[in-house]
Amino acid sequence: MTDADRLTTAERKPEDIDAALRPRRLDEFVGQQAARENLRVFIAAAKRRQDALDHVLFFGPPGLGKTTLAQIIARELGVGFRATSGPVIAKAGDLAALLTNLEDGDVLFIDEIHRLAPAVEEILYPAMEDRALDLIIGEGPSARSVRIDLPRFTLVGATTRQGLITTPLRDRFGIPIRLNFYSVEELEQVVRRAAAFLYALEAVADGRTLGREPGNGFVDPGYPAVDDA
Repeated sequence: MTDADRLTTAERKPEDIDAALRPRRLDEFVGQQAARENLRVFIAAAKRRQDALDHVLFFGPPGLGKTTLAQIIARELGVGFRATSGPVIAKAGDLAALLTNLEDGDVLFIDEIHRLAPAVEEILYPAMEDRALDLIIGEGPSARSVRIDLPRFTLVGATTRQGLITTPLRDRFGIPIRLNFYSVEELEQVVRRAAAFLYALEAVADGRTLGREPGNGFVDPGYPAVDDA
């Protein structure tokens, strides 16, 4: 079953609708104009170079779209997306497993990155700078250092507590972006877009076409109509 089929059946789940309401491209994202413009420039440059995007740090209050923007970055670049959070990565081996399973160009998103354990954070330094993983194999006199080359990747970190990020980690993000609160007008756009989308789902489920029934003036005229077919 495709995403579209799942969303237009009686078995729609809240998480399906939530995912479908998220903007998928920078042009669909409402608000954060400065952030969107900067990302558009950096993404275009990475595509021209045929290289991974530099590492990105989103910081600002919660609920402003950090996760959504990270997903959009991966989609705009046409690469894979992996997501985790700082508290989940309990030890260096957890992060090593994530990094060694990345494909070339992938985006790795770490939410609450300020909550990384110091030992885990140290593993990130060579990974971000040199695309390499330095591991200690064994213990005592027989211990030895092993370096594993990593594919090109983009780390996207998100935090609501920028001041808790250590300077060495913060300095390794080439693209720091602050997200600000939305204006009333931007919030209205978000609500209109969501209302239009939800109306479209109901129209498809009921076999109707948008615009045929009176009283649907709340629908954003810029939202594409849905055909019966």
